[in-house]
Amino acid sequence: MTEFRPTRFQILPTVIKNLIIINVLVFLAQNTLGKTFPIEDWFALHTFQSPLFKPWQFITYMFLHGSLDHIFFNMFALWMFGSILENLWGPKRFINFYLISGLGAALLHMLVLYFENQQMLNAYNALQMGTSDYGQVLNFINKYGAGRMAPPDQIAALRINEATLGASGAVFGCLAAFGYLFPNTYIYLYFFIPVKAKWFVIFYAGFELYSTIKSSAGDNVAHLAHLGGAAVGFLLVYFWNKTNKKTFY
Repeated sequence: MTEFRPTRFQILPTVIKNLIIINVLVFLAQNTLGKTFPIEDWFALHTFQSPLFKPWQFITYMFLHGSLDHIFFNMFALWMFGSILENLWGPKRFINFYLISGLGAALLHMLVLYFENQQMLNAYNALQMGTSDYGQVLNFINKYGAGRMAPPDQIAALRINEATLGASGAVFGCLAAFGYLFPNTYIYLYFFIPVKAKWFVIFYAGFELYSTIKSSAGDNVAHLAHLGGAAVGFLLVYFWNKTNKKTFY
């Protein structure tokens, strides 16, 4: 097995360091200013049908997180896989790769959200046509309420204005690129179980695909955004590395 040994390896390269700092600062702002300024309404990603949608959210959503666990695991994975990629490519190529992967994740997620929400809006509009059938109302609540026993208008508003946030799509792009470039490099699960990167990436992608198909009520994880980020990351690194068919670590 070939080992990757860059000539000037940095444990915390420039772009990774700055991305972590920005994400942490934004997370602190969310938790200190969130009650006085609607940060997530302005900068988290919202569906096209939402009045809260703004074009810049395609980029800004990557820098917001919903919980301490969310930001910790995203930043840890970004450092773990992204630092190798930045050392290999340099800062300019890496930041382009990171942002494009996150943008690809957002686009796929937005397309899926649009069709899902359009079905919900059609069902809601049918209810507004004057029907008072309790069974239809109950079916709407059960199908779109995700466990919320609320009136249909509240459920529709909650779904339409639901925010998507987090660096996971861009991080999955880094994971896919790492698995492609370093397929035989071992990743240590729980710090002591060795798994080759290629199998880890395939298993993780399969799990995300299964979770997408299963799509249980109350699951607020954007699994398709993860897959979108991974797909874009893989395609980018595949075409960038197309002329190099020999060096896989």
